[in-house]
Amino acid sequence: MAASIVVLTVVVLPSLVVASEANKPLTLDQAVRFATEHDAWLSGSTYTQKATEALAESAYQLPDPKLSLKMANLPTDTLDFNQEAMTQLVAGVSQMYPRGDSRRLKRQQLQQQSAQQPLLRSERQAKLTLTITQLWLDAYQARQSIKLIEKDRALFDQLVDISLAGYSSALGRTRQQDLIKAQLEQTRIEDRLTRLLQKQEIAEQRLLEWLLPSGNGSSTPGVNLLSGYSAEPPVIQSLYAERWQGKPPSNSELASSFIRHPSVQKIDQSIAVAGTAVRLAKQKYKPQWGMNASYGFRGEDASGRDRADLFSVGVTVSMPLFSSIKQDRGVDAATASQEKIRTDRSLMIRQMIASFHSARTQLERLEQRRKLFDRKLIPQIKQQAKASLNAYESDNGSFIEVLRPRIDQLNAQIEYLEINVAKQKQVAQLNYFLTSIDATSASTSLRTSGIKQ
Repeated sequence: MAASIVVLTVVVLPSLVVASEANKPLTLDQAVRFATEHDAWLSGSTYTQKATEALAESAYQLPDPKLSLKMANLPTDTLDFNQEAMTQLVAGVSQMYPRGDSRRLKRQQLQQQSAQQPLLRSERQAKLTLTITQLWLDAYQARQSIKLIEKDRALFDQLVDISLAGYSSALGRTRQQDLIKAQLEQTRIEDRLTRLLQKQEIAEQRLLEWLLPSGNGSSTPGVNLLSGYSAEPPVIQSLYAERWQGKPPSNSELASSFIRHPSVQKIDQSIAVAGTAVRLAKQKYKPQWGMNASYGFRGEDASGRDRADLFSVGVTVSMPLFSSIKQDRGVDAATASQEKIRTDRSLMIRQMIASFHSARTQLERLEQRRKLFDRKLIPQIKQQAKASLNAYESDNGSFIEVLRPRIDQLNAQIEYLEINVAKQKQVAQLNYFLTSIDATSASTSLRTSGIKQ
């Protein structure tokens, strides 16, 4: 009996846990985790890395030796192998050696290209996290805005009914323009709901692109969306607040931080690849060597005596004497390509610094607006709505004065939601800029690339 209980605990309980997790609404963290774990591009990058590593080892090997077999100096009048002393059956082998250190440099270049793939994957994961977060927040904002409107929709319907009853009654104080205004606002709410539903559907369909099964025959299922999306507001941890406690960093501090960003590390690796290409181009100044050896078998002479077989050995070397312009231009082109990548690196860091400051400034302004809404605007609108209703009930106000504060209150709630969502987007943007490669792995990668720390 005890054994049965243990089996049920080990087998059934995990299944129930998985089922309960599957039935929960999908959260932002789950969406990001699934998208990064099942991204086909990341899998393809792993295969690319393996292929490049294999090519690196292949490039280091010597070219295959060449074997030759020929009949030399055979007389054409009789085709008799023993007629002439020069006639021989020659077997030879030759081996070419690449110029200078080009074999090792070619392997190093391919290894450096292979080392780019982990950096590309880190960059992809950072961008994917940002993309999923932005899509999720767009859908969340639309869903919550719809809820706010649906919550106040009954109130507006009630106000329309009241205005219609007041207009129909001979004793009512509602004017025709009040009734038309109430009906107009009701129609605008319907249109607003339709637009928000469209926005929600677009964001969720774009999000679904990253949550579907891979479609490559894999047994990995997509995310179960039958339970819908979580209505809990996502709170994104701010790396900016953790690192600088809200104090704006200087440009030099940002530059020091950004050199560990996978996008910049990727360019550093490209600079290393280009540097190897420069050294590889310089190898063309060096000669290419080759060795060959052959053994010639000769038949007997006319008297039946054996002839001595012949052995030959030789060395070939290419002399790059008349093509120096070609090699000079090759080195110049490789050097210019490396310098171009250096300028791309400098430009990227400048763009990242400017974009970081822009996102940080927007975050600060959004926080100021949030505090203003919390402390003043929303309480004032509520007070206005209450005062207008009291005035209307005491025959000191019009129906439009009651309707307008209600509309303002709904707009303020939706705008307050937009501010909070925009803040989370800016935090996600700053987190992307502050993504960094682990210092140990980055140092190892750059040492392999030949870049000095």
